[in-house]
Amino acid sequence: MKKFIIHFFSCIVLLLLASCDSERMEDINPHQPFVASLNILQPSLTFYGQSGELITTWVFEKGYTGAVLIGFDQVLLYGYQLQHADILQLSSGKKVKSIDVGLGITNGYYDEDTSQLFLTNGKTNELISYTENGQLKKKVKLRNYPMSMAASKDYLYVINYKDTVLSVVHKENLEVIDEWPVSTSSQGLYVSHEHQELWVGGHGIGNKPNKFVRVYNLSTGQLNREFTLPLMPIAFSKADEDIIVSSHGSNTIYRVTADGDILWQQDIGANPFAVAQFQDKLVVAGYDDHTLYFLDDGEIQKQVKTKEGPFQLLVRGDSH
Repeated sequence: MKKFIIHFFSCIVLLLLASCDSERMEDINPHQPFVASLNILQPSLTFYGQSGELITTWVFEKGYTGAVLIGFDQVLLYGYQLQHADILQLSSGKKVKSIDVGLGITNGYYDEDTSQLFLTNGKTNELISYTENGQLKKKVKLRNYPMSMAASKDYLYVINYKDTVLSVVHKENLEVIDEWPVSTSSQGLYVSHEHQELWVGGHGIGNKPNKFVRVYNLSTGQLNREFTLPLMPIAFSKADEDIIVSSHGSNTIYRVTADGDILWQQDIGANPFAVAQFQDKLVVAGYDDHTLYFLDDGEIQKQVKTKEGPFQLLVRGDSH
């Protein structure tokens, strides 16, 4: 009987260890640059190298809807319908922390200057700041459904998607210092540090889809100019001195100058939600055709099938 009890508890311990191991993802070489696609229809994170080769795929049981890199070796994963956000270490594949963030998280942003993590909540209409280790710092109420975020110097710029207000928030004390009028259903932000401007895209609403990119003075919130990049320009990425804009309503990618002059445009993918510069390539995620496109100077060089619903791109360059 004693041998049976010992054998029984040994099996329990082995099962528990196996369960713990099953939660561990494949580790990522810390010297490996990558572009990673967060896929939300088949919850997963797929990692690709410089030539578009698959490094590995992390498959999740949770329905994550967003991700953000924290420094060089961690990634935060969150979901609108998830009570907790999880921090995973890339070099080990292990979950290092679970944060009780509440339902309704719409976006995440990591600020390298202050080593702070910011989350927006569309149910409570709050902006929440954490340390990079996931310790809660402060909360502040914003307007209806805060989502898109970008930062410059001391300030965080937050679009309230279901409102007509952009909130300017001080990063350290989390006080709202200004509010700018913007179009309803605005989405996508790009900070031009060289010209001290903020680019804003958007979906539009109802039967009036947005076709404009609007450029605001970063200090005053004054609208400097607007130009058309139809239809529904919602995602931005920097390319040298120019800006890449994804208009997902027309499946078109534009490269434009700081003045909005189009240098080239390319019809690409099906519903391109995300664009990112990775090494010397531009990467575009086609949400509906489950494909990543690697472009060089506006020409498609490679197409890679990924898990269903690529929604966001994360880029890590060469190791420090």
